[in-house]
Amino acid sequence: MKVSHKRTFFALFLAGCVLAGYLLWLSLRPVDIVAVHQSHHYSDVLVKTFPFTDKGKINWWLKNKDRLKSRYDIPRPASYGNYTVIFWDFGDGYTETDGYDRLCFTDMQPPTNCIEKDAQLYVGYTTERGEYFILESGEYDINNSGKIQKRK
Repeated sequence: MKVSHKRTFFALFLAGCVLAGYLLWLSLRPVDIVAVHQSHHYSDVLVKTFPFTDKGKINWWLKNKDRLKSRYDIPRPASYGNYTVIFWDFGDGYTETDGYDRLCFTDMQPPTNCIEKDAQLYVGYTTERGEYFILESGEYDINNSGKIQKRK
């Protein structure tokens, strides 16, 4: 192998290692729960550093569901059993309403009580369907054997 090919190979290899290390670091960061807003059986959870893959988001929920219940009382089912938990990217933090497309929380005083709508994970439960997940790529259900499958 010529010296120039060795240098090119080494540079590409080094860049690949740096990229792999960065992706590993991203996947291992702890999720930062900034705030929780609840209304009846709906919970809005504001997060930073949420997993970036659909599988990572769902697995994070399944792994941390008991801890979220004990620490934040999430989920908070209705008397008939249904609940909704939506994880939102906290982004640049609370901001003022734009009068149109921001999510504003009534349990906070305006004017800085809104966030940009950037849902990361929607977790729902109905007595008919069981627990399900809605992500940008589609909907997922947990089948009778506990396996997560994409809804058709």
